Amino acid sequence: MRTATFALFAGFAFLSAGVLGLMPAALEPAPAEAPPIKLNVLYGYLLGIFPVNVIHSVVHLLIGAGGVYAWKSDHSWRRMATPKIYARALAIVYAVLAVIGIIPGMETFFGLVPLHGNDVWLHAGTAAIAAYFGWRSEAFVDRRAERVDRRQQPVPVERERRLGHSDRRLPGSEV
Repeated sequence: MRTATFALFAGFAFLSAGVLGLMPAALEPAPAEAPPIKLNVLYGYLLGIFPVNVIHSVVHLLIGAGGVYAWKSDHSWRRMATPKIYARALAIVYAVLAVIGIIPGMETFFGLVPLHGNDVWLHAGTAAIAAYFGWRSEAFVDRRAERVDRRQQPVPVERERRLGHSDRRLPGSEV
């Protein structure tokens, strides 16, 4: 998979998570043992698994839009935000968020964004996958582009004559 394709898939995944986080029907109330949070707007567990609130969901929407933009800029003349830069930034940001979610007292990022529980593992996994696409070599991915179509390769005239093709070219000349 190309890095641009990863940026597109990641963009759609984050856009979906952001939209779901803004839908009260997709949220379950936070359990009593969850760390307290100051901003309770749309605070709950997305699909009963991941703690989110309105800031968390808006950040998901922004990251998703960035992924789609990075994919789109790979296909245009601008190339302002390349998919590789998007993947690297995503890896760094989500690795930091995973570490913040582990630190006691910081798991709610000053009471604004819930980063605890299953979000830690999700952020760490996202960082690992984004790091793979951000820092891997594209050489082995683009092997298909280096292949030459056999129909376009020159064929010696002698071989053509042996196969019964009529040709007026001199023997030994190539196409």
